Amino acid sequence: MNTSIAPDARRLAEDYIAVWNETDAERRLRLLEAHWTADAHYVDPLAEASGRSQISALVGGVHQRYPGFRFALKGRPDAHGDQLRFSWMLGPDEAADLIEGTDFVRLAQGRLQSVTGFLDKVPATA
Repeated sequence: MNTSIAPDARRLAEDYIAVWNETDAERRLRLLEAHWTADAHYVDPLAEASGRSQISALVGGVHQRYPGFRFALKGRPDAHGDQLRFSWMLGPDEAADLIEGTDFVRLAQGRLQSVTGFLDKVPATA
């Protein structure tokens, strides 16, 4: 059983959201290098990516599909040991959030290593 002390859940969730909101590929890759492990893995019902470069490309694809949309935390992130859980919202700045999800993250030495995402609210037009 991992007995590591729970990290700062809010800070880690905000670091995660910052990656998803970064539209510049070079800055996004620097954020990934700072906060994600080299062997990071991401999976949700629509996509899967391994490594920082693939994750960055996946995020870039979301920006192409939803230009002007921004991610924001929803509620309070939780951490326990090497696990992090938080919910998020995605939508344009000037309108109600259209998409919502919850992500479960495994951490390694305080960095994001593995993300499993769930989509809680997705309109038929998304």
